[in-house]
Amino acid sequence: MTAGVPQEGAPAAPDLADLLKLCGRGDQNAFAQLYDAVSARVHGLAVRVVRDPAQAEEVAQEAFLEIWKNSGRFDPAKGSPLGWLLTIVHRKSVDRVRSAEASTRRDTTYNQQNQPVDHDSTAEAAQASLEAHRVRAALESLTPIQREALELAYFGGYTHTEVATMLDLPVGTAKTRIRDGLIRLRDTMGVGA
Repeated sequence: MTAGVPQEGAPAAPDLADLLKLCGRGDQNAFAQLYDAVSARVHGLAVRVVRDPAQAEEVAQEAFLEIWKNSGRFDPAKGSPLGWLLTIVHRKSVDRVRSAEASTRRDTTYNQQNQPVDHDSTAEAAQASLEAHRVRAALESLTPIQREALELAYFGGYTHTEVATMLDLPVGTAKTRIRDGLIRLRDTMGVGA
């Protein structure tokens, strides 16, 4: 067998220019032959450019759709049929890559612009310090028995019953001291009821 010469009985490679001309006239059989003749190269080029097999399949489908629609525009005087076909595939592939990159840039820009603002920890610490100072000053304004009951209940985490037991008081008296202490704290700190 000589290279480039078909064996006897083997079908000759289709003439792509003729197939494109027939496709331009709406010949679906010619398009099927064209597809069979170039689909591997079309998909291969799409994979090389897009680098994602699934995306490359979509690009190849889009390219074949454009080839079908525009096959009547092919001019053999301006270039080879395979060159014309692969130019369409390359253009579609590059468009897909650019679209994906633009989408990634949009997402990145959106995420950068919509990041929560970091809080100023120094300002928060200063605010907490001021609040703690106000609470300490307000606690100093309580009577010693109110302060002791409040400190056990709120800073110690004890229940009213436990506070009453620790201070050797009836539960009702412990609750009254805690309530009176809270009212005095509220008034001292200027917090509305």
